[in-house]
Amino acid sequence: MAAIATTTVDDTETLDAYSQAVIRAAERVGPAVVSVAVEGHSSSQGRRGFPDMRGAGSGLIIAPDGYVLTNSHVVQAAGRITVHLQDGRKLPAQGIGLDPHTDLAVLRVSESGLPAAELGDSGRLRVGQLVIAIGNPLGFQATVTAGVISALGRTLRSQTGRLIDSVIQTDAALNPGNSGGPLVDSRGQVIGINTAVIAFSQGICFAVPINTAKWVTAQLLREGRVRRAYLGVVGQTLELNRGAVLRHGLEGASGVRVVEVQPDTAAARAALLPGDIIVHLGETRILSADDLQRALGHHAVGQRLRLAVLRNGVPVNLEVMPTELPDQSSP
Repeated sequence: MAAIATTTVDDTETLDAYSQAVIRAAERVGPAVVSVAVEGHSSSQGRRGFPDMRGAGSGLIIAPDGYVLTNSHVVQAAGRITVHLQDGRKLPAQGIGLDPHTDLAVLRVSESGLPAAELGDSGRLRVGQLVIAIGNPLGFQATVTAGVISALGRTLRSQTGRLIDSVIQTDAALNPGNSGGPLVDSRGQVIGINTAVIAFSQGICFAVPINTAKWVTAQLLREGRVRRAYLGVVGQTLELNRGAVLRHGLEGASGVRVVEVQPDTAAARAALLPGDIIVHLGETRILSADDLQRALGHHAVGQRLRLAVLRNGVPVNLEVMPTELPDQSSP
């Protein structure tokens, strides 16, 4: 009996510590979580009086002077945006900038002295770490769910077809309406922005890491857009024969075969040709089209890079200067 009593006390103490951590985090971040309501004109043609589209998501106040971070898919088709604060106020918001490639957007309301969340460091996360999601799932405001980080370093394909790197996977329950809300740690620091749920799954939810969100937010506030490097090629992943891999001392047995070179682009100016197989960009080994996209995402626009290709089985080194990514999703 004594052993049973001891176990019960220990379990109660553990539960209390867990509960207190969730409560403190929710109380610290909760006032900065908002509901984002959107209205936009229907795209239906020839149907006058067709109702406006309506939608809702969550958002996070990141600066006391009214800047709000949310998902781009929540507000991208909005004609009118209204932010609902936790104290009951409803404020009109304007879009500062969208980045569909990371599913992030920045809004601003004309108000100051607002409660702002503290942003953490997603580079220091550990699998198994306690996390709390706050948002407005299915229209229920200020809902709190808790779980753990299930995995780190995931990649998630955005609506534009490009990859979001270093995505956080969690089992903290998310539902429609949670999009754009914060994922926070036990100290109440925001470590991600909730973005997606895998349909028909249980406990597989994703958040864009806050370090990515910080970089995107800075770009949107400074430039109104995010500048990314662009080559101007259409490529496909190609398995290399073992002889070529051994002959050229390559790590990995694949590369990216250039299917098409867009005219008047960095790739065209570098004399890249259809049929070339890209194996290195800068110091990065390119094994797939996704690798090429990620490598470009880590380089500044206008920075010269070495591009190593196999042309008819012969290594060729080119120099390329990527330009800014236009409104498309190819590398």
